[in-house]
Amino acid sequence: MQNGRNRLITVLSGLALIVAVGNMSSTPASAEPDIDDVQARVDRLYHEAEQASERYNDVKLELQELESDLDSLRADQRRQDARLEVVRKQVQDSVVRQYEGQNLNAVGQVVVSDDPQAFLAQLSTMSAFNDLQSQLFDDYATELKSLDIRSDATQKRATEVAQLEKKLAEEKATIDDRLSSAKSLLSDLKAQEREDILSRGTMRVPSDVPVSGRAAAAVQYALAQVGDAYVYGAAGPNAFDCSGLTMMAWAQAGVALPHSSSAQFSSGPHVSQGDLQPGDLVFYYSPISHVGIYIGNGMIVHAANPSTGVVVSSVNSMPYSGAVRPG
Repeated sequence: MQNGRNRLITVLSGLALIVAVGNMSSTPASAEPDIDDVQARVDRLYHEAEQASERYNDVKLELQELESDLDSLRADQRRQDARLEVVRKQVQDSVVRQYEGQNLNAVGQVVVSDDPQAFLAQLSTMSAFNDLQSQLFDDYATELKSLDIRSDATQKRATEVAQLEKKLAEEKATIDDRLSSAKSLLSDLKAQEREDILSRGTMRVPSDVPVSGRAAAAVQYALAQVGDAYVYGAAGPNAFDCSGLTMMAWAQAGVALPHSSSAQFSSGPHVSQGDLQPGDLVFYYSPISHVGIYIGNGMIVHAANPSTGVVVSSVNSMPYSGAVRPG
């Protein structure tokens, strides 16, 4: 009886093994990627790259302001240093006159320190100090204090510039990393699948856009760039990022915009989505990290991402954030 049960267990185990092997052989070695999942992951990577790119643009604007401020501070410091030297020479000449004809050292010269702070301390202990004009001494002390303040401000700005340059490098690394990951995902797809993903959300360029005034120049320029490449940080002539395209488009109408989607959000009065007119800037995501130009009939033209470049899309193809009317 025991032997019968053992044989039955052996037979059942063998059948289970055969079924398992059969199931394994029917399972593909590598499952085909889910297109919707790849689409979502690529979109997320592109968005993260664009967020970093727009932060990069913001930092560049801040860096330009700081560098301009630093140049002004350095110019002020040079002028202050020149004024200090004039007063220092006056004080020195006064000291020399007080000691004229006296042997103060081995060669009969008055020893005056070149270091401003040491010179100030030296004056306070010299017997001739009581004979100096008090105003002259006060002038020197005031000029020295002013120079110290300007030197500190210059150093502070220089440190801020160095920190911003480091931040620029970090944002650039983030852009490169996200872009590389997106390209890797797309490379795993078949050619047709990749084309399907890249063409999703794009629309045909309208043959006619009812627009007039200065907005016409902006819209016409932007539409003429459809098909151009998307390059992070670019502003033409043959490649753009989102804010680079809108900046250059409105420049054709004589309106200066900063190269930053978040900064452009403050470039004019805000308008509701229901009141959109061709030429209006339309912003997306929170915080704002993308911008396009409204061209009417529920469409925008924008520099979308590195895979599709400048395209026409639905105004609601991304999370809508607000709109601005430049000019």
